[in-house]
Amino acid sequence: MIDTIQKDALSRMEKCVEATKAQMTKVRTGRAHPALLDSIQVSYYGTLTPLKQVGNISIEDSRTLAVSVFDRSMIQAVEKAIMSSDLGLNPMSAGTVIRIPLPALTEERRRDLVKVVRAEAENGRVAVRNVRRDANSEVKKLEKDKVCTEDDVRRSEDEIQKMTDQHIKKIDELLTAKEAELMEV
Repeated sequence: MIDTIQKDALSRMEKCVEATKAQMTKVRTGRAHPALLDSIQVSYYGTLTPLKQVGNISIEDSRTLAVSVFDRSMIQAVEKAIMSSDLGLNPMSAGTVIRIPLPALTEERRRDLVKVVRAEAENGRVAVRNVRRDANSEVKKLEKDKVCTEDDVRRSEDEIQKMTDQHIKKIDELLTAKEAELMEV
């Protein structure tokens, strides 16, 4: 019974780390990356649809993204969706291709982005700790119901703490790498 709780906690912690990693990839660095546009939704015949389902996103050069829209009638809607996003991008359409130049980051903007990344990392750490709390409370409930012994609970708590430490360390490594990437000129 304790093993299933630990396995569940491990998979949930892995998901927390992956979610944190996904959130960090959305933070823009100086380079063009198609993942920047993952959060953009386009109104496609009245339905909000992810941009990558409406067009093909590619990297033209280190500071330019290109979106090839599948349906020519959707070019205006895609442009509008990119402009209205909180990314601060200004698309330019040229026929069926929309080019999105990424402006160079200023030192001040880089520091702001580092703060955003640190907040995302902290959210990831909190999520991992919440998983630890849930798993420990489930194990204590088993002890209360006399399904396992106090020694089993102690061992389980130690194991769950080790998993927590490993996953928080992974999040810290992601944070360090992303900070270095952001401050790189």
